[in-house]
Amino acid sequence: MTTWTIRRATESDATSVADCAVEAFSHYIPRLGLTPIPMTRDYGAAIANAQVWVATQHGETIAALVLDTTGEGFLIDVIAVRPQHQGTGVGRALLELAEQEALRQGHDSIYLFTNEKMTENRALYEHIGYVEYKRLAFAERTRVFLRKPLK
Repeated sequence: MTTWTIRRATESDATSVADCAVEAFSHYIPRLGLTPIPMTRDYGAAIANAQVWVATQHGETIAALVLDTTGEGFLIDVIAVRPQHQGTGVGRALLELAEQEALRQGHDSIYLFTNEKMTENRALYEHIGYVEYKRLAFAERTRVFLRKPLK
């Protein structure tokens, strides 16, 4: 049974989206040795310039999704689920929404990237059909890019 509501984020959601991302990603700091990028994003700007969705329950943002269109295609830029709501299906519902939006907006695939050390995320994405297609190494992190065909 779905116990949340998914809707487009508004300007007034920026703080709750940022708080959700901090909660969702802070446990990675010891593993990565740095602050994950989703924890430092300007979600007000994301809401203004990208496609941001929130899942709410009893008035609280429990998960957030940032989608964007880039030169590489339709991007899942951030997906964040508060720890106490992980495993409830809300993250999966947001991923399905992302795929529906990609198709609705004329894309035949969707892509995302994650830190190579976020192994559980990579395993989940690969389990649902995403395939690694490149890696980019930076001074402090390596990004793994994964794509899923939708047609």
